[in-house]
Amino acid sequence: MQSATDDIVSGIMERWAAAFGKLDAEALASLYSRNAFFFGSNPNFYRGNDGVQTYFEGLPRWQSPSVQFTDVRTAQAAADLINVAGTATFAVEQDAEPLVVKITWVIVREHGEWKIVSHHVSSKTPLIQQ
Repeated sequence: MQSATDDIVSGIMERWAAAFGKLDAEALASLYSRNAFFFGSNPNFYRGNDGVQTYFEGLPRWQSPSVQFTDVRTAQAAADLINVAGTATFAVEQDAEPLVVKITWVIVREHGEWKIVSHHVSSKTPLIQQ
């Protein structure tokens, strides 16, 4: 059975995926808090809606971008705070290998709306062999 927390997260993921599919930087930035911290697929650190929009405006103009979220885990950390972890698989060109990353978000209720306040992606390839 899906919880209210899962519903909130899946709604944000659906809007995120739709905006990414259009490479709509403004729509993507609107999903983030004005206080957002953002680490994407490059080494730069971005802050706030403007920083997030700058990141997405700087992406290549791929022909058929899409993302699929899997293995999503959610935890209501406080009344107005949700922790999210999962896998994001990005397909950007038809014949290219997809980019698969680990993704974490912290989502906060800000002025009555749920917004991503922390976004971090990292490689699924192990950095340390154990």
